[in-house]
Amino acid sequence: MTVNASLVVDTAELLLARRQVRSEKRKAFFSAIGQNKAAVVGGIIILLYISMTFLAPILAPYDPYEINLKDKLQSPSGDHWMGTDDKGRDILSRILYGSRLSLGVGFSSVFFGASIGIILGLVAGYYGKWIDTIISRCLDVMLAFPGILLALAIISALGPSLINVTVAVGVFSIPLFARIVRGSTMEVKQLEYIDAIRTLGANDFIIIFRHIFPNILSPIIVQGTMRLATAILSAAGLSFLGLGAQPPSPEWGAMLSSGRDFIFSAPYMAIFPGLMISVLVLGFNLFGDGLRDALDPRMKK
Repeated sequence: MTVNASLVVDTAELLLARRQVRSEKRKAFFSAIGQNKAAVVGGIIILLYISMTFLAPILAPYDPYEINLKDKLQSPSGDHWMGTDDKGRDILSRILYGSRLSLGVGFSSVFFGASIGIILGLVAGYYGKWIDTIISRCLDVMLAFPGILLALAIISALGPSLINVTVAVGVFSIPLFARIVRGSTMEVKQLEYIDAIRTLGANDFIIIFRHIFPNILSPIIVQGTMRLATAILSAAGLSFLGLGAQPPSPEWGAMLSSGRDFIFSAPYMAIFPGLMISVLVLGFNLFGDGLRDALDPRMKK
């Protein structure tokens, strides 16, 4: 009984110490983010885009789907700030509503890939042995295919649609998250407080999701932020090829594809959607770099 009581006390002290460390790391993280100018700029860009998705019905001056052939191919003006397309639809309104689709696909695909990848990585890293071998070999097979080619193969099998693009982009994100989580799990499970918790009778589920997972969130967050830029760019590329959003959807990649036919007579049809994609991807990359610098102690001077 004395030994068990002592073990309980020691474990409680270890857990308290871990909580204090996490609290200090959280404060240091926000301080580092605030001092990183690139991360601040990236965060502002992301917040502006997210605000745009919610305020699209208020900000959009016209119906993004309304066809008005008499106003087709108008240059940017006071009535149409970004001009009109070949069917007379207001480009600004379509871009505002298109932000919902582009951001929606990006977040959904990364969430889908991260959810599966995290579970696979936790299982492989915690249990090891033959389970780790099977999962790792499957991940190696997936990594053997270039991501965009794997997405093309999936869409070819499922058919072109925005939902299938989300699934395809999410699938080739799975091995990236799984490998990061696997390595972090193998490192954390060797710590003393994990052994103490296991000795007290905690089952594997509690150890994995209550004590290991919260301590490996940093690399997951960084990878997720960086992956959002790739996912949005990949989804736009697939829509540009006609494999994603279908007309009359105002998705930016599809708008860019429509604008290439008028690149000389009405270049604004391609310039504005392309600019929106580029700035958003830049914002996620800047913010992701700032997160990496703040969360990775090896990046600190």
